[in-house]
Amino acid sequence: MPGAADDADQLYADRANLASARKAADIWRTASAAAGPAAFEPSWKLARADYWLGGHAAEAERRAFFEQGIEAARKAAALQPNRPEGPFWLAANMGALAESYGLRQGIKYRTPIRQSLETVLKLDPAFQEGSADRALGRWYFMVPRLFGGNHKTAEEHLRASLKYNPQSTASHFFLADLYADDGRKDEARKECQAVLDAPLDPNWTPEDQEFKDKARKLLAGLK
Repeated sequence: MPGAADDADQLYADRANLASARKAADIWRTASAAAGPAAFEPSWKLARADYWLGGHAAEAERRAFFEQGIEAARKAAALQPNRPEGPFWLAANMGALAESYGLRQGIKYRTPIRQSLETVLKLDPAFQEGSADRALGRWYFMVPRLFGGNHKTAEEHLRASLKYNPQSTASHFFLADLYADDGRKDEARKECQAVLDAPLDPNWTPEDQEFKDKARKLLAGLK
């Protein structure tokens, strides 16, 4: 399909409109079904799109999107094991499943998530402006201490991620959430304000806007 890849990228850029995100995913799903190295890019992009759709589609559809995203990411990782996209989006989809569907899912995916993110760190720690450190920081915050969680380690990873993008709304919000949970309210307020003050990244505008909304709510609860 001439121009299909470009069309999908443009559609995904408009992902705040779920219809556009669905169309992009459909294009990548078709391309991902092909055999051979050419399936790498549509596979990881499909995993990324499924992650977004899993977080925003109707509740009845969400689990299927995350599970499809896991399979697409696994295919990408198998096709190009030395690239970070496959393991990163594998961890993202597994993490969303773990966070959304209770303790059983959390236990099932806990170790594979961490291992996938550690793989990304080894391959390219700067990938997506420190996304592996950012996600590992969230992992160490969300996982109970009994199963390996550690707030000090979480903070270290989140701070490390800010080396790549000091204005990351995600990193600052995750730090704010951690500090609020630890009762460090002044630091939590400071991180919330950093989220609100950060400029919108043209590549991640929908995500930035969502983190700004979350920061406003968290900040209101800290007063």
